[in-house]
Amino acid sequence: MIQEKKQSKILRAMSQDGSARIFVINSTDIVNTAIGYHHTTPTASAALGRTLTAASLMGVQLKEKGNMLTLAFRGDGPAGTILATTDYYGNVKGYIQNPLVDVPKKFNGKLNVSAAVGRGYMTVSKDLGMREPYVSQSPIVSGEIAEDITNYYATSEQTPTLCALGVLVDVDYTCKGAGGVLIQLLPFADEHTIDLIERNAQFLSSVSNLFASGKSNEEILATAFQDIPYDLFDEISVDYVCDCSRERTGRALVTVGKKEVDDILAEQGQVEVCCHFCDKKYVFTPEDCEKLFRDAEKEAEADAAADTEDKEEK
Repeated sequence: MIQEKKQSKILRAMSQDGSARIFVINSTDIVNTAIGYHHTTPTASAALGRTLTAASLMGVQLKEKGNMLTLAFRGDGPAGTILATTDYYGNVKGYIQNPLVDVPKKFNGKLNVSAAVGRGYMTVSKDLGMREPYVSQSPIVSGEIAEDITNYYATSEQTPTLCALGVLVDVDYTCKGAGGVLIQLLPFADEHTIDLIERNAQFLSSVSNLFASGKSNEEILATAFQDIPYDLFDEISVDYVCDCSRERTGRALVTVGKKEVDDILAEQGQVEVCCHFCDKKYVFTPEDCEKLFRDAEKEAEADAAADTEDKEEK
């Protein structure tokens, strides 16, 4: 059952000396929405929740409205692929291939996300409105998600970054507290500020407990930037948002191919497509499918005719 939604927010600030910028998110409601959709085990909730949290922090760094970012972990662990997509505003959606993944806890009693994820590759794909998306791939260095995000920024964007992520799952399998902190050094950062950031990092080692205890984004920001003067930019609302629709699902169905769709219709009498992100189901009858392919064919013919006209004019 999906929990009653509370508003998630991302806080953005910068040190007054221009050495570092910081993003703080309380993603508890986002993670609870994901748990409600995907019916995840605690370990899966932690793995997916951290990925959603990280993606949202990365999304608000996109430059233009309409830009999108997809963060994916493809490890060899039992969790399978974990994927989250975010927009310019930090709104996210995501899924985990095996929502029922269950691995033994660590010796300290904490959920073993690393064992669930395994080793493999982390991919960041940015759709910036160009012909092709920008894609960067880096190895999964720990599977704990935060360390992998830090490694990505260091190797792919050459930006020294501190990332802390956490998801605290309650005894009833709901998320008790979740959130993250992302601190990035800017060019010509002051050494004293760097030292203070490194000192303060120890206080973020259990960031999920900070959020679960009721700490606000600004209180956590003050902890991360203790003894560092800073300017608060803004605090924006973010959410788990799935933009699936019957129209988009129909277009995706056409890409499967007419023969494959006809085979499904022959066997089942209809085609049922389930959204990976929100578990919403779309049912297409034989008549629906026939119209989809007929309309797609007409659209292809119109595009071909337009291309011919363009070539003749040139």
